[in-house]
This record gives sequence, structure tokens and C-alpha cells, in this order.
Amino acid sequence: MTMLHPALSSWSEAPRVRSMNGQDVRPEGRYVLCWLQQALRARDNPVIDAALQLGNALGLPVLVYHGLREDYPHASDRLHRFILHASRDLARECRQRGLACVQHVDRAAMREKGLVYRLAADSAAVLVEDQPTFVARWQAERVAGRIDRAMLAVNAACLVPPAVLGDGIGSTSAFRRRHEPLRAAWAEAADLVPDAAPYDGPLPFAPDRLGTASDAELDALVGAAEIDHALAPSTLFVAGREGALVMLERLMDTVLPTYAATRNDATRPIGASMLSPFLHFGVIGPREVMATVDAAAAPAASKEKFADELLSWREWFHYQARGLAAPERYDRIPGWARETLEAHAGDPRPELETLDALTHGETRDETWNACQRQFLIDGWMHNNLRMYWAKRIIAMTPDPETAWATACYLNDRLSLDGRDPSTYGNIAASFGGGAPGRDGPPIYGKVPERSDGSTRRRPSGPDWLATAAARPGPRLAVPARVPVELYLAE
Repeated sequence: MTMLHPALSSWSEAPRVRSMNGQDVRPEGRYVLCWLQQALRARDNPVIDAALQLGNALGLPVLVYHGLREDYPHASDRLHRFILHASRDLARECRQRGLACVQHVDRAAMREKGLVYRLAADSAAVLVEDQPTFVARWQAERVAGRIDRAMLAVNAACLVPPAVLGDGIGSTSAFRRRHEPLRAAWAEAADLVPDAAPYDGPLPFAPDRLGTASDAELDALVGAAEIDHALAPSTLFVAGREGALVMLERLMDTVLPTYAATRNDATRPIGASMLSPFLHFGVIGPREVMATVDAAAAPAASKEKFADELLSWREWFHYQARGLAAPERYDRIPGWARETLEAHAGDPRPELETLDALTHGETRDETWNACQRQFLIDGWMHNNLRMYWAKRIIAMTPDPETAWATACYLNDRLSLDGRDPSTYGNIAASFGGGAPGRDGPPIYGKVPERSDGSTRRRPSGPDWLATAAARPGPRLAVPARVPVELYLAE
């Protein structure tokens, strides 16, 4: 196992850092490159702090870089706009920390091939967030294998670094027992201060300086990209750091006081924190969220329940993802679940729906449509609806592999928190979480089904479902078949 540079080995947050390629740090570099893909915040960001720890030891500045391509899977106005607002705030807060931050937004008038490689060539080392899923993982692994200097991955998504938990945790309860005693030790971290002045030397490209961009200029960048313009930004979320702070204030004042009693009631969104998009794109981190929880005037039971959702379940899914070759692939489902679903693959499926009907929430199932319209219109779905939504897809598609790919496709294309260890973990739990049941129901076999009773039996449940299912949404271009190649084993 390659040793970290001494400056990082002695750092208090060293367990967050791992070498990706075994290459050496090159002290002759112009800067330490901090390449961010999803951890789009300048404060309480272990990737930036690790870069500063190394840069200060080498006497080099840190250069923060964020690039946004237009060819990532499911690229759309919804995702682009959310990302660009976060990137703008990243640049502004980097400037406040005394760091240079440069960006590139891919579009017809401004193409840059191999830009990360060119930036890496002038660096002493490259630091990137340790993301275990989808594009961020693919890109980081590809770059790490092709550059001739150290590339280090830093966990920025979890409160407790997964590396300190050890291997072999096989259940949520076991994870909780190992995780809970470590939380207090990782609850606070001070932002490091750069010793060097902000980097102002040569660059291999003309950067986009998003820190000074207006909303109109960001919208113009979105409009110039060759992406899905039919999927509009969500009006439910204010993008960027401002939106994250709005949701944190809402968490403290509105959500936590009744969280233990209302979190499962989809008809009353007062119980949902709605933080998942901001956590997914790293606009906020779990330390900041937990500081808000600790400061809230809320019952202890509500705080404990929220902490369990954020720190036990979310970080359990991140822990699981690190041990999987591709957390978004069907082969992550437990063997017993794949076996029973395959044994029932030939069962009659009278509720089959087209991908177009599924995408637009126009199936014969009113409850399912109410769930899907949240994804389609809002880019988010209430957590209590997600299990029903995912399980029903098994009966609405021709076979279990297509069901998995369809659930992931709809989640990833439409939801702001798609492409994430937590959302893949939730889908996997729908397909085969927990213990198998009796082999009985057609199509599902030993995989437990789920009814819509937790919503429909609420006092306002039927009316809420009817209204939610009838919400007008955008019309999207839908492929003839779901892109299973993204989600099935190679």
C-alpha cells in the first residue's frame, strides 16, 4: 500500500485520504490541484483542506478547479443549473478563503479536450473527492491511471471517514454500533489557512470565472450547452449555497420540532428535510447539518431520529458503495433476490407500462403516478414514497433487469439526488433489502411487496394522491428502451 506524503500522513483527517495511483508527489509543480466534481463547497471541505495541508508543506498554492461537461449521462437544464449555481458559490467562497478557483463549462463556443490532464501536468499532485458512484468515480479512476504524479482521493461526503470503520460490516445494525461511538470525534473541523498567495500563474486554458457571473449569465451557459433542455430546473429548490441555507433554516425551525411524528407522512412535506440534493452535490456536508440539528430547539427524539437517517442510513449506503465495483449495477442486489426474481421472470405481467408512461407518470396506478410526478416536476421524491415507487416498477417492466435499469434511469435522469450512493442503496433495498419472505406472490417471489396504505389511509391521503398524480409536467423525449448498459453488469 502506497504511503501518503508525510504532511498528509500526520494530518488529523488522514483517514479520509487514499492514494489512487501510487505515484509520487512532485514538489517542483506550480500548485497543488484540487479537482472538484461533486464536493462543491469551499468551507468544511476535506478535499480542499487536504490540498492545503499538502500545499502548505510544499510551499505551493492550491488551485481549485471545477469543470462541467455536457456529455455526462442525463445532462439537462435541471442538473446543469443546480451545479452551476453551486460552482459559482464555490468560487466566491474560495476567494474569501484566499484560494484561486477556475472553472470550465463545456459548450460549442468553448471546448477543452483533456483539460484535467493539462492542469495535472503543472501540479505537484491532484486531489479529488472520493466518490464511489457513477461519473465522478469513472472519471477519477481514468485520470488516476494516466497521470505521472500522485492522485489522492479524499472523502468529503461522510461525517465519519469510512476507512476508520474497517471492513466486513454486513448489516445496518452492525454499522450503527461501530459508527455511533466515533461521531463526536469527527464532528468538528477547522478550515485550514493557505500559507501561499492565491495562484495567479499560467493556465493551459482560458477559464470561466463563474464567481462574478450573474444569474442571466449562468442561464446563458446552460442554454448554450448541448443537453436536454426540456427538463427544466426545479422550482422547489433554490440552487446554490443560498438554497442550502434556506433548507437548513427550515430544518431547524419547521422540520425537527415534529420530525419523529411527521417524517413518514408524504401528504405533509413538513416532515422531510429536503436536503438530499445539496448533500449529493456537496453544497453542504454532514458536519454542518448536524451542527444545525444540535442547535435546534427540538425534542431529543426528533434529533435522534434525524441523526439516524443522516448518519446511520446515509453513511451506511456510502460504506456499502465503497465495496462495490459499480453501486449502480444490478449485480449489487443480494443473490437470493436475483435468484427469486429470475425464477419469476416468466410470470404474467398484466401491469406492464411503456417507458414513456413511466417517465411521465401516466400509468394505471394513481399512487405510482403521484410519486413519479414528484421526480418529473420537482426533481425530488418524498422518502416514504420511494420504496413503493421502486417496488412497483418490478411489476411494470418485462423482467427484473429492466426493472432495475428503469428505476435507476428515472432516478438519475430526473432527480437532483440521483446518481448517489444513498439513492442506489434505497433502490437496492426495494429489490432485495432485509430478509427474504415466503416464495409466493407472482413476479416478486421472496421479495416483499409494499402497498400504498401508509399514504392512502391518511385522512387527506386519497385527495392528496389524486391531486399529486394530476400535476402538469414537462413532456420529455424518451428513448425506445431504457439504457440498460449503464446499469447492468458488463
